[in-house]
Amino acid sequence: MQEISKTYNAADWEDRLYKQWEESGYFNPDNLIEDGVIAPDAEPFSIVLPPPNVTGNLHIGHASMLAIEDIMVRYNRMQGKRTLWLPGADHAAIATQSKVEGILHKETGLTKHDLGREAFLKKVEDFAQSSHDTIAHQVRKMGSSIDWSREAYTLDENRNLSVRKAFKQMYDDGIIYRGDRIVNWDPKMQTTVSDDEIERKEEKTKFYYFQYGPFVISTARPETKFGDKHVVVHPSDNRYKQYAHGQQIELEWINGPITATILKDEAIDMEFGSGAMTITPWHDAIDFDIAQRHGLSKEQIIDFDGKLLPIAREFAGMDIHEAREKIVEKLQAKSLVVKIEDDYIHNIAINSRGGGIIEPQIKRQWFIDVNKTFVRDGKEVSLKQLMQTAVRSGGVEIIPERFKRTYFHWIDNLRDWCISRQIWYGHRIPVWYRGEEIYCGTKAPEGAGWEQDSDTLDTWFSSGLWTFSTLGWGFDEEKWQREKIYHPTSVLETGYDILFFWVARMILMSEYFLGEVPFKKAYLHGLVRDEQGRKMSKSLGNIIDPLDIIPEHGADALRLSLVIGSTPGNDIKLGAEKIVSFHNFTNKLWNIGRYVMTQSEATDTAPKAITAADHFICLRLDSVVNEVTRHLEQYNFSIAGETLRDFTWNEFADWYVEIHKIQKNDAVLRYVFETLLKLWHPFMPFVTEALWRQLRGEGVPLLMIEKWPKDIAHTTHFSGDIAAGFGHGTQPLITAVRNIRATYHIDPVKKVTITLIAPDSDFLTSQVGIIQKLARVEAIHILKEGADAPSQCAYVLIRDIKLYVHLEGILDVEKEKIRLQKELEQTKNYTLRIETQLGNQNFVSQAPEAIILKNKEELKKAQNKAKEIESHLANLL
Repeated sequence: MQEISKTYNAADWEDRLYKQWEESGYFNPDNLIEDGVIAPDAEPFSIVLPPPNVTGNLHIGHASMLAIEDIMVRYNRMQGKRTLWLPGADHAAIATQSKVEGILHKETGLTKHDLGREAFLKKVEDFAQSSHDTIAHQVRKMGSSIDWSREAYTLDENRNLSVRKAFKQMYDDGIIYRGDRIVNWDPKMQTTVSDDEIERKEEKTKFYYFQYGPFVISTARPETKFGDKHVVVHPSDNRYKQYAHGQQIELEWINGPITATILKDEAIDMEFGSGAMTITPWHDAIDFDIAQRHGLSKEQIIDFDGKLLPIAREFAGMDIHEAREKIVEKLQAKSLVVKIEDDYIHNIAINSRGGGIIEPQIKRQWFIDVNKTFVRDGKEVSLKQLMQTAVRSGGVEIIPERFKRTYFHWIDNLRDWCISRQIWYGHRIPVWYRGEEIYCGTKAPEGAGWEQDSDTLDTWFSSGLWTFSTLGWGFDEEKWQREKIYHPTSVLETGYDILFFWVARMILMSEYFLGEVPFKKAYLHGLVRDEQGRKMSKSLGNIIDPLDIIPEHGADALRLSLVIGSTPGNDIKLGAEKIVSFHNFTNKLWNIGRYVMTQSEATDTAPKAITAADHFICLRLDSVVNEVTRHLEQYNFSIAGETLRDFTWNEFADWYVEIHKIQKNDAVLRYVFETLLKLWHPFMPFVTEALWRQLRGEGVPLLMIEKWPKDIAHTTHFSGDIAAGFGHGTQPLITAVRNIRATYHIDPVKKVTITLIAPDSDFLTSQVGIIQKLARVEAIHILKEGADAPSQCAYVLIRDIKLYVHLEGILDVEKEKIRLQKELEQTKNYTLRIETQLGNQNFVSQAPEAIILKNKEELKKAQNKAKEIESHLANLL
């Protein structure tokens, strides 16, 4: 017998075990091959860690991601695959620079311009390194079996070379171009922002209707209207059929008389307002498109700091929000204000990275042309078409499938990707200028007088290369040739909220540069919400920090609470109660292990069934192995965990361990428990590795590299018939006796006598000892089918077995019948009252919905209770 501590203290094990895993080198698949753990030609399984932003600590959503990915990785490693989980971090240019700018201003009152580019970037790099170290610590605390030897950073020198190679190739191919286009400009951070980095925030504001010659136009932004010289209507709008396309009209406007031109364009929504609108091409994307179609000039009204330009005359230099009401006052003085709505609700665009309000502006920027065609495999295609085909053809499978519709909605409406940013932190655009000369290359041009483009690249440009730049592409051809066995990666696991930010960008980049998808599957997890379903936020005070949970409950409990109950693409609720319940389950597993180690002898003997319970538990284990394996292969992690938990607790602990105390079979006990440790290891790596060490000894190979269990039914002599006898006979008999005890309030200490009438008495006879011990039965009478039923009993039919629990001397059956009849009558009366209330239309129409739902729930409970009482009455003989 072995010694093992009475309780599992995660803090005593987790750091020590992680250090052993890391020092073993087995997070690196090369070492698994070198040490003969896996075959040299083993099937690869690869996954990249979505690189966390170096803007601070990991949150609970990252913990969910790490738990799910580690399950995938540990499972496939135990399957004998060449398993690589590649880590890294994202420089998150805008978010990181914004964070450091805020810290700098708060601590010193200085701006980045006060420090200068080099000194400021040094501060950003120091902050990023500190954040990286914190993140790496958190990733380890979660038990993530990551190959740290391959760690990458989206802004390190190797990735910079990859980025420059990619940019140059796209530039040379004419895919990257520089042009004047309308972009999302953030005056606060003084940079452009991509469409998918914008958040929409609801705002209540005023909505203005102005007289524009014979037309009434409407807007929430009168400050943009100084240069409006075109009014646009739909060609099918009969209200304006008297006006011709291109017709000019004279009218009074903000700064005096103007000549306006009427345009007809199908982009106009006839149902919105009057169906007529003026356009401001410089400050609205739709207006810009209309202007492009009709060859119109464009005039800037608002500068890049959010202030009005000289075209606004007396309002020039004013902040747009300050000027708005003053402009309306001027229009009112001219009798050009038709009406003002005070409670207009609309969405304003916010930079999700810096919080600034977006102001559309026309700027010279670098773009990726998603519609330009090029030849691929003899056919002309565009980037947009490659992105569509990758998913439509099944090259990338999106899990859950419903997100395919969302993906195509975004890709089908994709605009050219603006990849330049007016910030300092990030990959500098690899383009240099000297007078009219332009040079693009991976290295600076030779000669004097060259000046590099001051803009940096959108973070998603470097992140889009992540699945292959991390394997050597673009900076080490020898490494790439060696490592590209891992590409396409097997699966990308990430949040559904960045399906467009990152997933689509990676498909674009991989398809263009490699002619293949970046990953075969995209598994999208949901958001982690609090117990009430609310998004976690500082303002609500409901944020859960993984590093606060782990010291108290352990990483395994946190991992289980994030996985079980979670399904692909759906949000999950998490609260203290759920975490505590899995903490308790972790202790339950430890206590089972403690029993196995202290109450059984270690043996190398193959498991051999002796009792019916042995046959049952081993065949059930085979079934569980197959179920869990199938669910993991299908990415149903929650169902796999639930299957394991039910078997571990309800069948192994509650039944077989209790039976082992009566009928010992140490070989089966240990075999089942060791198999359970292997099955649980991807979910709960720490406690299972700790128990494995305790069970097998410190010198044995790590559980982490043990082979995944396979069913053994075909290699051993387990009987399905005997197992069925236990599962359909012994178990339900014991359960039925226990239920009768509870139903009729029989003293738990008091033993009862039972009679069994069944066609097969031999099997039941073999189970007498188990039934007596576990059901607290003093005597068992087993009779052949056709025997007379005893009286003064509680009766239950279990398949073809009739069970009679003798109540004489224990319970006055007649009095019990009277009690149950009275309880039944009360329950039915209560049911009738609720039914009458719910049938009253006046009540239903006036009562709050919550009251109606509560009454319906109460009715269902009462109806079920009545059925139970009727059953209890019927079973009293």
